[in-house]
Amino acid sequence: MHRRDFLQGMAATAAGLEILARGVGASAQTRPSVARTHGRQVTATISLDGYTRLTEINAEANSWTVYEDLRTREGSLVFVSSSGDMRVLTKSAEASMPEGSPYLGLALRDIGLSSPDLLADRLLLDGDPDPEKVNSAAPPMASAEKNPRTWTTFVGTREAYDVTPVYRSGNTRTYHPIQYSPELHEALKREQLYDGLVGGWMPAVRKVIPVSDHAYWEVIVFGDVDANKNRYIVHTWHRTALIEDNKIAKVVYGHSYPAYPPGREDPQPEEFYRALLAFAEYWDEQLHDFASASLPQSAWIDMSKHSFAKELMTRPGGVYPKYGAVDRDYAGSEYDGFQDIFTSAIYTNMEWGRLETAQIFIDNYFTEYVDSKGMVDMRGPETAQFGMTLSLLARYFDYSGDSALILKHRAKIEATAKLLTDMHDESLRLSQENPAWGLIRGWSESDSCLSENPSLYWQPYYANSAFAARGFKDIARAWTELARINALPSMEKLALGWLKRSQTIQARTIESIEKNIQSDQAPPYIGLFPGTTLTFRESLEKEKPSPQQWPHRPYAELLQADVLPSRLATQVIDCMRAYGATTLGVVANVWRFQEDGREILGFISYGYAQALLRLDRIEEFLLFLYSHRYHAHTRGSWTAGEVTGITGDSGTYCVPAQQTIPLLVRWMLVLEDSDEDRVYLAKGVPREWMVSGKEIRIERAPTRWGRVSFNLAAKPNSRSIVGQVELSGARAPREVHFKLRLPLQSVIQSVTVNGQPAILEGVHNDTVIITTRNEKKFEVVGQLS
Repeated sequence: MHRRDFLQGMAATAAGLEILARGVGASAQTRPSVARTHGRQVTATISLDGYTRLTEINAEANSWTVYEDLRTREGSLVFVSSSGDMRVLTKSAEASMPEGSPYLGLALRDIGLSSPDLLADRLLLDGDPDPEKVNSAAPPMASAEKNPRTWTTFVGTREAYDVTPVYRSGNTRTYHPIQYSPELHEALKREQLYDGLVGGWMPAVRKVIPVSDHAYWEVIVFGDVDANKNRYIVHTWHRTALIEDNKIAKVVYGHSYPAYPPGREDPQPEEFYRALLAFAEYWDEQLHDFASASLPQSAWIDMSKHSFAKELMTRPGGVYPKYGAVDRDYAGSEYDGFQDIFTSAIYTNMEWGRLETAQIFIDNYFTEYVDSKGMVDMRGPETAQFGMTLSLLARYFDYSGDSALILKHRAKIEATAKLLTDMHDESLRLSQENPAWGLIRGWSESDSCLSENPSLYWQPYYANSAFAARGFKDIARAWTELARINALPSMEKLALGWLKRSQTIQARTIESIEKNIQSDQAPPYIGLFPGTTLTFRESLEKEKPSPQQWPHRPYAELLQADVLPSRLATQVIDCMRAYGATTLGVVANVWRFQEDGREILGFISYGYAQALLRLDRIEEFLLFLYSHRYHAHTRGSWTAGEVTGITGDSGTYCVPAQQTIPLLVRWMLVLEDSDEDRVYLAKGVPREWMVSGKEIRIERAPTRWGRVSFNLAAKPNSRSIVGQVELSGARAPREVHFKLRLPLQSVIQSVTVNGQPAILEGVHNDTVIITTRNEKKFEVVGQLS
């Protein structure tokens, strides 16, 4: 296992949920703490008054005293070393079962059968949606699951080739706490239990099972990061404790299996806590390159970091792609080459600055899963994903400047582009009277290939052409630069051809959409491909099989490609909301409409959210964000489902769904304009956060202009809001749009940038337009009336 020096390698979340503190000479009761994130130090004070001393351990040439705050259910575990270092591991717990009445007073039957998204309409009545109302709008994922054999999350390590599932009671398949604590039987019969994590974002599972108002069982499970002898077996550490009247009344420690004396004895407390300290160090190292960020509600950063931990545990050796874990669906090898695994993985890792990881994933995928013709080793290629792949490879080059990797796979990348050019050329051989003329035909959804008649789904989906246009445009820019720095004129020639083709495909896509809008509908209806007269709902109900099956994917991809003018993109979103393609504001998993509920699409739907943000439909973007967190993930353990319902049923875990939240949080803070020389900062921040007095910050977020950092906070005493922006690339974008999204009752009286009066634009006159003139540092001050 590769680790940095212990004192230097413990990166910490800026919110203080994972703190490395140095306090040499301070008392054991109060020590100054130092959170280290990319060289930046944040000092705080942590008092140990009221904490319970648990034990003392030896680790990393130090002795450490272990404390725990038993006064509250979410009390932290704290390690204090003999040299004055302190590590705080916070605990979280979210209710896993319903609390209150769901559906906001609406009937489930009406919600299920309605084309418009009734729940979303109600949640958006008052501007920014209330997260608590979104939380209670439907039962939590998996809350209706009664089978004790259904797992809700898992633990593991990066090195392992498998994971260990964790069940509702805290069981694994090899260790059952109930064997040591039979009292858990009765506790588990209670209506409510709570799930959470230890260490803020780290994959240490926590189960809280209430016994009474003053007592509860707590089960902690995490993967053994030092047990790497067998890469297919994940060893686990366990602590099962009864907390009663702020004291540990009973505690049992375990390691992987029940005892088999004398050959296998239950571990001592010191062994458990030494393993927990090593676990925290290990996971810090795995995410050492995560762009440091801070939000008024730290759970969003924790969820983002946790998604990367889950991805590393899911991928064998932390490298090879897997769609899911534990069960054959979706951990089977037949899914490994799935394009969505690749595109969501490199997108998410790149956006949070994890470029080394993105490099490993790109190299692995193009070496192992892409052939010389650009074809992927997966049953059903998805046509739009080829264009998205080209766009993301260009983004990787923009962010990293890594010519070597791109040139290594140049032939396969160019073959991927040729696949699309050949398909486009085929469309140009059609009669111009054919609705599909000039549009790329091919499968949209991978499952198309499993149909009895796969050709039914070989259609000219607008998303196919939209993402081809985007991919050609972006990769042309990268190839032009590569040609320049490597003196390769053949690459420049290709780039010119791709750019011209991009313009041709984009123009034809827009022309076809405009020609085929069903303006007699209210709102006007935009179909998935030209020539259709039925809406997707009508087609699903009348045509069996329906050529418009899986409409959610082509809509989301069409929007994400960002090649439509704003008015058309707005119409597509309005169409989706009105005709049944969203649930709770998230893209719906569209099937035949039924009275017993409707479903959320946990994966691939992030393109819709990005479009909402680009179009300044921030309330809808926030609803998507909140709904995805509360209804596409298990509560507390944050395991995302590919598709989830709104009646408390389980969803099948898949990595692309897990990576949605980190993408949205990054874009909320830093979003690049797809084509203009412009970057947007704080565009999607909730209004209440802006006046919380707490810092909103991200450091060194990668963009095509270099790294971008900003911080923003209200100063109540001076009735002002102050932001700092720093651009660290060789070239600055021409414009920075810095949004000061205050509550509507707050009015910005004046704003300055570096002391000079600045321009405010936007629907609510809340966006500061910074013309950089290639300057790199800016202070923005808004005075409130």
